[in-house]
Amino acid sequence: MKHRIIAINLPQFHPFKENDEWWGKGFTEWTNVTKAKPRFHGHYQPHLPTETGFYDLRLPEARQMQADMAREAGIYGFCYYHYWFNGHQLMERPLEEILKTGEPDFPFMLCWANENWSRNWDGGFSKILIEQHYSAEDDINHMRFLCEHYFQDPRYMRVNNKPMFVVYKPDLIPNVRDCIDRWRNVAAEYGLELYLAYMTRTDDDYICKGFDCAIDFQPHSRPYLHDSIVKQILHFRSSNFFFRLYKHFVSNDHIPFNMNFQYSDYYRYMLDQTTQLSKKYPSVTPMWDNASRRKGWFFMLKKSTPALYKEWLKQTILKFIPYSNEENFVFINAWNEWAEGNHLEPDIKWGKSYLTATKEAIDECNIL
Repeated sequence: MKHRIIAINLPQFHPFKENDEWWGKGFTEWTNVTKAKPRFHGHYQPHLPTETGFYDLRLPEARQMQADMAREAGIYGFCYYHYWFNGHQLMERPLEEILKTGEPDFPFMLCWANENWSRNWDGGFSKILIEQHYSAEDDINHMRFLCEHYFQDPRYMRVNNKPMFVVYKPDLIPNVRDCIDRWRNVAAEYGLELYLAYMTRTDDDYICKGFDCAIDFQPHSRPYLHDSIVKQILHFRSSNFFFRLYKHFVSNDHIPFNMNFQYSDYYRYMLDQTTQLSKKYPSVTPMWDNASRRKGWFFMLKKSTPALYKEWLKQTILKFIPYSNEENFVFINAWNEWAEGNHLEPDIKWGKSYLTATKEAIDECNIL
């Protein structure tokens, strides 16, 4: 049984009014990417594109280029982030253009990024730029909008004819079971049943609250981070504990008070994990380094390579047994999170190697 490989896609690579107001005229995700500097010797920053250039997703050519590259690499479709704040949308233009023009002809689904929008990028976590306000009325209006627009599109991904809709952080929704009931009731008015998923970093069970499934969101694995930090503390336990711990973090390419882990250690740890959830789709990440979004603290998976990524993706596909013919998703986070040092699109260091590795992993699994 073949798997559907889905890449998570960030649609922020174009200027829009709110970003102009908050960050300055012409700000896009590329602004963060290009201003990045190495934080230590040998640190690969900035991540800069090659074949794609600094594209603008308002252009149909840019959207088509993404779809063509993904299809060539064996990726089935994109999961686009969707930003809804009580009827106010952000960075919606690329998706609206995809709906209006019918191009690219490439499967997609939506993930509602339901967090507050704050000044995370410059360290101002406490300053909220636009806030989520949850209410029964908004639950209804939101689902009506989705049913009337996105869920009618023939390219929208379905499971047994049910549109698949993903929630980024279900724990932020008050009375999430009631919200889901409202969503399902509204969808029924349009003759639709929903297939609802949520992103998880642990095995928090929201399936019991009305979701159909969970999606593993890499690389934020709390158990791994906890286990790794505990091991480091135990390793350096002594009368000079704090001094030795500090020396450890400032040596061997570590930065004080940042979490830097070996990619190879991380993915092997993840392959050994099992889930207690009844339906949880696996995911992998090609690389991770969000230093360009953080003035101080940042998180990094060191020494990732296309070969290591290929092995993680391949073993993940082989290990995952689909729940049914259409419940067969494996996710890649991400297609184009350039400011998180996390992308499949070609860059100056690796070229198209991550795309090639994706294609090879998928093809080799299909042969077996």
